[in-house]
Amino acid sequence: MTDTALEAVLRRDRAVVTAALVVIAVLAWAYVLWLAAHMVMPGSPLPDSAGSDMAGVDMSNMGGMDMGATVAPGFRAWASADFAFIFTMWAVMMVGMMTPSVAPMLLLYAGVARKARADGRPIASTGWFFAGYLAVWVVFSIVATGAQWLLARLALLDPSMATDSAILGGLVLIAAGLYQWTPIKGVCLRQCQAPIAFLTSHGGFRSAPLGALRLGVDHGAYCLGCCWALMALLFVGGVMNVLWIAGIAILVLLEKTVPTGQLIPRVSGALMAAIGTWLVFRAL
Repeated sequence: MTDTALEAVLRRDRAVVTAALVVIAVLAWAYVLWLAAHMVMPGSPLPDSAGSDMAGVDMSNMGGMDMGATVAPGFRAWASADFAFIFTMWAVMMVGMMTPSVAPMLLLYAGVARKARADGRPIASTGWFFAGYLAVWVVFSIVATGAQWLLARLALLDPSMATDSAILGGLVLIAAGLYQWTPIKGVCLRQCQAPIAFLTSHGGFRSAPLGALRLGVDHGAYCLGCCWALMALLFVGGVMNVLWIAGIAILVLLEKTVPTGQLIPRVSGALMAAIGTWLVFRAL
């Protein structure tokens, strides 16, 4: 294959991978937007679209879905279906938030994979790497579901699934802000900012699918180490607050793709800590 032909193929592969990632992210965000539009907390009336004869009905003793309205567990005991619903919400939300920031790594992987196949040294599909990466965030979603259950059980969440305690919200902001300045945040962020450096330090690409899966898990672990504290902020602004979700996703993307080193996380961390301190002192 000539260099010109190879470059054309690489461009085509990058376009295919980019299109796939866009579709995945759009579908995930569409689901999040749908949930935000249809979310009804127990004790709240059904939306008008559910029928005027149902308006004002007390949902406090009802669960699951009724007449097209999604009922989010909040002020009642959760059933197994509630755990499944909230876990799915978190998992899809993580896909929507994290796919854009991992795109540079996946595009690099796809390009190298095509060139390796052309040279007779095939490596495992990009899909295996991406699956390993997403597996880390699925595990995180299980933990986040447990955290939401605990906060709901302690009556620390309001109907928007944000903490209704100014002190707790302020402490979460302070903790997230301080974490932005920690060495572990810096180590993880550097691995996310430099895909080639990450691959070099982890032995390069893998020819076996399980090896690529493990490599994706490793990259996802660094990403989790970089971003978990930012995800905890969802409990401050509201788990289903679309603008808050988008703001955190944009911050994650900027941290990983804008070549400013530690500047963005440190500036944002200082702001978080300052706002959190103000909230705590105002509530005392």
